Amino acid sequence: MRWTGRPGQITILRRNGLRVALLGFAPYKWANRLENVPVAKALVRKAAGEADLVVVAIHAGAEGSAATHVPHGTETFLGENRGNSRRFAHAVIDAGADLVVGSGPHVIRGMERYHGRLIAYSAGNFAGYKNFGTGGTLSLSAILTVQIRGDGLFVGGRWISLRLDSDALPHPDPTNASAHLVAQLSREDFGASAPQIASDGTIKLVP
Repeated sequence: MRWTGRPGQITILRRNGLRVALLGFAPYKWANRLENVPVAKALVRKAAGEADLVVVAIHAGAEGSAATHVPHGTETFLGENRGNSRRFAHAVIDAGADLVVGSGPHVIRGMERYHGRLIAYSAGNFAGYKNFGTGGTLSLSAILTVQIRGDGLFVGGRWISLRLDSDALPHPDPTNASAHLVAQLSREDFGASAPQIASDGTIKLVP
């Protein structure tokens, strides 16, 4: 299994004739640092020079049922600096990233359209067994699928709603509860910059 996220690491996969660079960032010393935006931008620019598409994963933000919104400014949790998710995501797209996918809050967060690219700030929890809290928004999760052109522009995508059971195992959710939630949070947090998210989870970037 290929992986990424160590300081200075750029992982490149080759798929269907395209080179896809994967970079991971987190607020920890063993990772590419989320807080050091200038260094992050330089690494993304390097990746953009080596690959056709650049995907950035971030572990950022506060945690728990009260952390569904993406605030302006730096977040902290248990005394840790958890980064400024908005500033970071915008900066790495300006530097050449084509998709930013977030994790860390353990709950769904909204999505944003920025320069024709998609930012998904959190899809909730997914892989675990009896190690995540459940109930309410903590039980909502998703699988995000995204289609991106060779030049990096977003073509389309789908937010597939899941719900965690009492053991924190994910299952398809026919009520599409997390798709409704991510649509609501996207509108509330990003207004005109929110993507269009249909009730079935279909995603469109509208100008």
